[in-house]
Parts: sequence; structure tokens; C-alpha cells
Amino acid sequence: MTDGQLPEQHSEEHLKLSRAEFDRDNLSDADIEQIKEQREGKEPDGSFMRWVITLFGTGVGAGILFLPINAGSFGFWPLVIATLLIGPMVFFSHRTYARIVSASPVKGMDVLQVITALTGRKRGFASAVLYWLGIYPTVLIYAISITNTLDSFIVNQMGGAQVSRLVLAVVAVGIMTLAYALGKRVTLWLASALVYPLIIALAAVSLYLIPSWDVAGFRSYESSYPVWQGLLLILPVLVFSFSHMAALSQFALDTQKKMDGDVSATEREVSKVELVTAILLVTFTMFFVWSCALSLGADGMDAAREQNVPVLSYLANETDKPFMAWMSPIIAIAAIITSYFGHLLGTEEGTAYLLRGIAPNFASRFSTTSLRWAITIFVLVTAVIAAVLNPSILDMISVVGGIFVAFLVYIMPVLLFHKATAFKHYARRPDTIFVFVVGLVIMAVTVWDMVAG
Repeated sequence: MTDGQLPEQHSEEHLKLSRAEFDRDNLSDADIEQIKEQREGKEPDGSFMRWVITLFGTGVGAGILFLPINAGSFGFWPLVIATLLIGPMVFFSHRTYARIVSASPVKGMDVLQVITALTGRKRGFASAVLYWLGIYPTVLIYAISITNTLDSFIVNQMGGAQVSRLVLAVVAVGIMTLAYALGKRVTLWLASALVYPLIIALAAVSLYLIPSWDVAGFRSYESSYPVWQGLLLILPVLVFSFSHMAALSQFALDTQKKMDGDVSATEREVSKVELVTAILLVTFTMFFVWSCALSLGADGMDAAREQNVPVLSYLANETDKPFMAWMSPIIAIAAIITSYFGHLLGTEEGTAYLLRGIAPNFASRFSTTSLRWAITIFVLVTAVIAAVLNPSILDMISVVGGIFVAFLVYIMPVLLFHKATAFKHYARRPDTIFVFVVGLVIMAVTVWDMVAG
């Protein structure tokens, strides 16, 4: 490949200087073996649209299940402004984060390995802990959600007796985890199979709710917060609700493989996929959020929050119409499953990295497949326990989204861009600065809300 075929920032000289920064000694032997596998592995797992659908499925879950309850409670104008902001926030932040892998001049490294090779083992390990805390609790959130949704469906729509939470959790979480354990290719196929009907159903329900909209009532609803404060408090929930960070590292690696390590081509492909994903997420999710918020009203949102159920389950229970009664739980279950798969990708990546860092000799005894199964069993057991205990989902979302996801997606990539030659050309771009400022605001708001609350 000649210099003329590469943009200036990806010239051969630049790539050579950038590669020199990646210190192999910062990585464990197990990491190096995994990088070889990722570099020399099989054919790419997903096509352009399959990854769009997988990323959409990863992000759509919380957005349609919990965002209407939380965002709508701050009133009309904060939701209007948030709707205008969320598109640029989602696209620029996730593209910036994906660049850690897609713009890396060293092929085969996942996001945590890139950070470790560039910044050292201590910072790499600290990043891995934050990464794990930003993704693993989300798996628990979806385990709680699927259990609550099925419990509500059995009692309210099927008219059955209440099933033991332990039995329900073991069956529901067990089936989802087993499906994931069948392999990444199967997971991507299943996610695609679920997301297409999910998109159609989301649009159908959003349109179906239009006759029950009370626009005047929602506009006159007075939140206990002024508009500016309501907008700030919406942001942490928005960050969580549209986050598909968990699947980005593996997506960028797969694209890198597809483009045969060509940095410029990988970057362009990742940007295109992310743009389409962001458009789909914002269009379908925010239309659904508005439709639900206008239909629920303040009383409905408060009641759904108290019941700790997704908004669709609440709508199904409160309406006498068969369409909503049956469609709502189906949409909720499909959204939970696709998001669960996406966050398991990230949980597996983060847990494996932490194991290799904490106990490298122990981790080296396992093959990649054996380690994957061990992590899957750990997730299954802990997710079932969380589903049985049933803590408040919305409280978990605010902390996970406002602290860990905001730092990882909005702040950490920008700090890395300023440090490493490989990413220097991204450091002062307007979109990078926008992402960094928004991240600082979101983290500040979350901490303030936790202290004030």
C-alpha cells in the first residue's frame, strides 16, 4: 500500500512511529496469545448490517424499557432539548470510543489491550476495572428485568399463579446465557433475528399509542426541577439508555479483520456502521419514549417506577386492549435478550482481561474456550442471584450510566488520544472536544445528584 492511498494521519511513517509506542512488555503472555488468535482467527463474524443490528440491539434495551419512565418525569422542555442532543452524543461518543481499536496501528488488540500496551499495566488494569463495572452490572440489570417482565406477563396477561422468582430467574437467565454460550456467530444471528421484528413492533406500538396522547397535559406537567436542572438530570439516564459500548471493541476487531488490518478502511467502515446504528437508535427509541411519555402521564410514570417494571409491562397491565397486553411483553423480552447478548460480549472481554491480570498463571491453564465457559457460568450464577434479590433498576442505571459508562465512552478515549501518537490527530477535533465536555458534565451531575440525594 502506498502513502497516496492513506490519509495524512495514517501515512506509513506515522503508523511506524505509532506502533513503536505499543510496549509488548506491558502485556501478559496470555494477552499476547489472545492477540495472536484475534489477529489470525477465522473469517469475520458479522457483515455490515449484522453489526448494525447487533449494536442497535445492545443499545435499544434500556432505552425502550426505562427511559420513558425516567426522562418523562422531568417534563416537556427537558425532553425536547434532550431529544435534540442525543443524536450527536450517541454518534460522536461511540465512534470516539471505537477508534481506540479501529484506529490502532497494531492489529488484533481489543480495547483493554490497546490501553495497557500504551499506558502500562497499572493504568490498563484500572481501566479494565472501570470497564467491568460499566458493563457487568448492566448484565445484572437485564437479568432482573427479564425476571420481572416474565413474572408480570404470567400473572397479568396469562392469569396464572405467581411463579417462584428463583425458578423464573434460573429458566429465563439460563436460556439467554446458554444461547450466548453457543458462540459469537450464533449470538449475532439470533440478535439479528430478534431485532428486525423488534424494530417493526416498536414502530407499531409507538403509532398505536398516538390516540391516547395527552400533549396539553404533558406540556402543563410541572416537574419539581427547573428546565436546566431537569435536562442535566436526564443526561446520565440517556447515556445508559443508548450505550452499546459493550459490543464496540469486538465489533471494531471484527471490522479490522474484515479490512485485513487496513487502518483507514477499518476507520471508515466503523464510522459508517456507527452512524447507521445511531440514526436507528435515536429515531425508534426517542419516538417510542415520546409516545409512552405522552400516554402515561405523571401518575403512570410514578406507578411504573414504584413497581420496578419496564414501561411496556406497566402499559400492558393498565390497558384493557389485547394488542398492548400481548405485544408489550414480547417487545420487552426481545429487547432484553438482544441487550443481554451485547453486554455479555463486553463482560466476557473485561472478566477475561482481569483474570489474566490478577492471576496470570491460573488463567494460562485454561484454553480460550474453557475460560469463556468459566466466565459464562459465573455470569449465570450471579445474574440469577441479582434477579432473585430484585434491587431497584433505576438506581442502578443512574450510577452505571452516569459514572462508569460516561467515563469510559466520553472521557477515557480523549485522555488516550492526547497521550498516544497513534491517536494524536483525533485529540483536538471538535467532535472529540464535544464528547469530552459532555462526559465531564454527566459525571459531575451524577456525583452531585448522589450527594444531594
